[in-house]
Amino acid sequence: MKVGNYELKEVKKYTWELAQDSGMNVPGVIFGNKAIMDHLIADVKEGKEWNALRQVRNVATLPGLVKASFAMPDIHPGYGFPIGGVGAFDTETGVIIMGGIGYDVNCGVRTMTTPLTKKDILKKQKEIADELFKTIPAGLGSTGKLHLTEKEIDQVLKNGAEFAIKKGFGRKEDLEFIEENGKLKGADPKAVSHLAKKRQFKQIGTLGSGNHYLEIQIVDEIYDKKIAKIYGLKKGQAVVSLHCGSRALGHQVGMDYTKILAEATRKYKIKIPDKELVCAPFKSPEGQQYYSAVAAAINAAFANREALGHLVRQAFKKVFNVKEKDIKLMYDIAHNTAKIETHKVNGKMKKLIVHRKGATRAFGPGRQEVPKKYRAVGQPVLIGGTMGTSSYILHGTQTGMDLSFGSAAHGAGRILSRREATRRFRGESVVNALSRKGIMIRGHGWKGIAEEAPGAYKDVDVVINVLHETGLAKKVARVKPLVVIKG
Repeated sequence: MKVGNYELKEVKKYTWELAQDSGMNVPGVIFGNKAIMDHLIADVKEGKEWNALRQVRNVATLPGLVKASFAMPDIHPGYGFPIGGVGAFDTETGVIIMGGIGYDVNCGVRTMTTPLTKKDILKKQKEIADELFKTIPAGLGSTGKLHLTEKEIDQVLKNGAEFAIKKGFGRKEDLEFIEENGKLKGADPKAVSHLAKKRQFKQIGTLGSGNHYLEIQIVDEIYDKKIAKIYGLKKGQAVVSLHCGSRALGHQVGMDYTKILAEATRKYKIKIPDKELVCAPFKSPEGQQYYSAVAAAINAAFANREALGHLVRQAFKKVFNVKEKDIKLMYDIAHNTAKIETHKVNGKMKKLIVHRKGATRAFGPGRQEVPKKYRAVGQPVLIGGTMGTSSYILHGTQTGMDLSFGSAAHGAGRILSRREATRRFRGESVVNALSRKGIMIRGHGWKGIAEEAPGAYKDVDVVINVLHETGLAKKVARVKPLVVIKG
């Protein structure tokens, strides 16, 4: 199928290949059904300069990319690199790309199980909504209870979730159930600017704004009873999920290194088809410095979510008299990252720098990085939907390891820009509509709620079905929101 300048072919069900042209080092691979592909194709046919197919193609031109430029079913255009994009680069010959990580470094999802049921939550729905809204700092520029010095921020950047726990904001047993155990190696606080650190002094333990959220959800469907039991899930159970990242520090790291990587692109004579794909050879001084800064921002996000998890436990203890130890961390998973991983390439194990931009790790059975409790079945894959529909818990597979370096989608994926969403929806109307469905919303501004209206996103069920049918990850459980806290 010819789409503009692109040749697309469905090579197997829900798997499309973007043919390699003369400027590409590898082909593109997009995972999507007809509805997802039609949306991408329409953007090209309408002549939109900013379109995801072009971005998949552009990533494939970068040096050292292995196998393909991948796009998950939640794909939509991003800064240079598509959101939902995955690119694994050879650590010897490849590059590290700011656009392949983004500004919200280690935006991620944390899901905690509770001993409560839907009935328990409904009895005190307003009370817990109000308590969480009061307890969880949220909104643009929000500040938390942990006010740190620059020296302490350096410890956050090096030690991640461990720092929050030592400060009394978390539990030691959580660490096993956080990706990278809550601390990515290679972080160097010296690689992070004073301005970035200054912006984070009061933001550990804050939710932020945009698409960040905290939800009380009910497990309303179990697809795999065996794995659900291993994950500690059962039908009718209340769980808590939160979605946030490295806040202002991560954004400033992106701002700082966009300039440094632009200079490196010129210095090393790297040809890029889009100025938003500025990069540096991974082995270069600039590449190593940027990686150290990204690792530091990743650790800041792990600390942030650990602190938020502590505040959630406190709120539930106050409202439901639930012991903090009985609210267990199921898993904490990252997206918007670049990480050094070892994968099989052409039959040999190879060290790669894997970029996941709006995509999440989904490691299958047997990988040592997966918590021992889950290792036989693969890691939990946490995928947020919208505040009016559903979110999902899947598990990683060997098929996913083989297809996409153990990667999956991270959410439903936007179909409307934030500007268009605020043009079409009113925050008050969204809250009223969800209230009629039994979902209680607490937000810090009508505009933010309108931007995140369910209608601004793809159908999450479609995205999940593509992941499940292709084997990138398999369904375990579906959860639906009862209480939503928005920035």
